[in-house]
Amino acid sequence: MARSAAPSAAPRLDALLGWMDGLADPTRLRILRVLEREELSVLDLCGVLQLPQSTVSRHLKTLADEGWLQNRREGTASLYRLADGIDAGAQRLWRLARAEVDGWDALEQDGLRLERVRARRSQAEAFFAGAASEWDRVRSEVYGTGFGPAVLRALVPPAWTIADLGCGTGAMALELASSGARIIGVDRSAAMLKVARRRTREHGNVELHQASLESLPVAERTCDAALLLFALSYVSDVDAVLREAFRILKPGGRLVAVDAFPHRDESLRRRLGQTRPGLDPAWLRERLVAAGFHEVAADGPIAGRRKPADPELFLARGVRPDVSRRAQPKER
Repeated sequence: MARSAAPSAAPRLDALLGWMDGLADPTRLRILRVLEREELSVLDLCGVLQLPQSTVSRHLKTLADEGWLQNRREGTASLYRLADGIDAGAQRLWRLARAEVDGWDALEQDGLRLERVRARRSQAEAFFAGAASEWDRVRSEVYGTGFGPAVLRALVPPAWTIADLGCGTGAMALELASSGARIIGVDRSAAMLKVARRRTREHGNVELHQASLESLPVAERTCDAALLLFALSYVSDVDAVLREAFRILKPGGRLVAVDAFPHRDESLRRRLGQTRPGLDPAWLRERLVAAGFHEVAADGPIAGRRKPADPELFLARGVRPDVSRRAQPKER
């Protein structure tokens, strides 16, 4: 009788060993503790844990394979959280592990960084929800509208597919749509997109998406150009945004960014809800090169500001290299 019980017990033993393996790593314990509290993308999780994406992704796969995590798609991003309906045995094991690591310094630091992620999300959403109706007026009072022609000239020819990243209320999307180009607008703010949809509703060549610029809902190599109009001053990870812009561009596709030179007007930064008070063109050139762009430049100032005290603007650009056009070796 004792022998007949062994086969039925084996699956439970295998499950127990799998659960223990999932918890047998400090990084995986940190991941589970964070994802128990908040659903996060891989990028956000890397920021909270201060670990490279390859490391985080490897541990996420292990935890998902063992049934600890579940994920869902949002655009091109995967969002992870602690799985619903975890086996009762696994739940008991997790409660024990969580109690044993309670007060661990690494978890305390993770918690502080997680709160910063939450605060950044709440601050950006609250700002744009309140600013949507007055955004065009507020921005034009600070920056004017003279930058428009310079941007449009940089984005010819008109038959392209153009990604307007951080499209806001759709002012530039509307401008570009009138040229006949297909426009893909992306913005994180639902309030801003509500205005943009109303503004562009008569243009069938405009499609709008709510998503973060670090994880674009746009297929790889589908756009002829990408536009970042005052968008980089609002993101926490400029490198991630530039990598995504590079990803969606076709070989030979162009990126154009307009932003302000750095300024020290803290009240202006708060008024505009910016993460950072402008950008250094030289630094942005370096980041564009690091993201893989060629023919990189950042020129300014360009026309735009209305008052001498307002920040000056610059235009940056880069090209995704077309490897098919590299010089072929000569025949001998």
